Amino acid sequence: MADTAPLRLLFAGTPEFAAHHLDALLGSRHQVVAVYTQPDRPAGRGKKLQASPVKQRALAAHLPVCQPASLRDEQAQRALADHGADVLVVVAYGLILPQAVLDAPRLGCLNVHASLLPRWRGAAPIQRAIAAGDTESGVTIMQMDAGLDTGAMLATARCAIGPHATTASLHDELAALGAPCLLEVLDDLPAHQARARVQDDSLATYASKIEKAEARLDFALPAAELDRRIRAFNPFPVCFSELGETRVKVWQARPEGGGRLAAPGTVVHSDRDGIRVACGEGSLCLQVLQLPGGKALPVEALLNAHGERFAPGAVFGAHASTGTTTGTATLTTRGNAG
Repeated sequence: MADTAPLRLLFAGTPEFAAHHLDALLGSRHQVVAVYTQPDRPAGRGKKLQASPVKQRALAAHLPVCQPASLRDEQAQRALADHGADVLVVVAYGLILPQAVLDAPRLGCLNVHASLLPRWRGAAPIQRAIAAGDTESGVTIMQMDAGLDTGAMLATARCAIGPHATTASLHDELAALGAPCLLEVLDDLPAHQARARVQDDSLATYASKIEKAEARLDFALPAAELDRRIRAFNPFPVCFSELGETRVKVWQARPEGGGRLAAPGTVVHSDRDGIRVACGEGSLCLQVLQLPGGKALPVEALLNAHGERFAPGAVFGAHASTGTTTGTATLTTRGNAG
């Protein structure tokens, strides 16, 4: 590490992934002078305003907190510039930074992005990587420019995506990778900027924002694809399918091989090991489910109370009143600036 002076930092972020990086900065030799985060949002059944994880950490550290609805306003831009920061560190902030903001810090703006750029630029890189069947992910520290995750790359850290990885587990692994990688860059920023690598736009893919409608399971798809989607949407928005008039959330499942065993969505077997549902290719063994108003339960516990609902011959994705099945389109890869 070069013998460089500590940096004056602004930090912009919102969710827990960002808060983990703020924690690392607060424990470093650098000085965080203020924190930017999204405005408080309604949450929970009572819809009370709730501070973001980043705001909670910042208040606990007695740091100034700024929550502009937008950074396009000239007054907000002047207020940011008045902090006199060397660097603005951005981690899952959720607001677009205008050029005036990108130019305000002396050494520019750095972003911690949860993918190996240029793959999975955009809003939901962790979910899209799992859903697509990627075997590798990582974190990229990027010098921000006006594009959507298009800036020059200063450093990367890699990890494997295992066959049982969920968004929850990969999120935690990437947060643990990203924090030390960010500190390494900040501790010798001029050298990393001198070695910055331009992204190859021809290799770019886009991680569009997750829509709740994507969580409906279409059992006409192969079991392996449905398994990836279930893991990608755990813990949010959680995959589901209708069984009669009941919406059943699927938290965990296991794909099994073989050809088509029955009409897609049909329960072909159920026991303490799981509820096997026929798919367009192979079957999906449902292992952890949640009924409306209840908790997520292992299949063994669920069958003890509701075994008749999941008996062989029952059909997921069918409405009892019409007998028709429903499905969804495959995942999209449209870009999203949110």
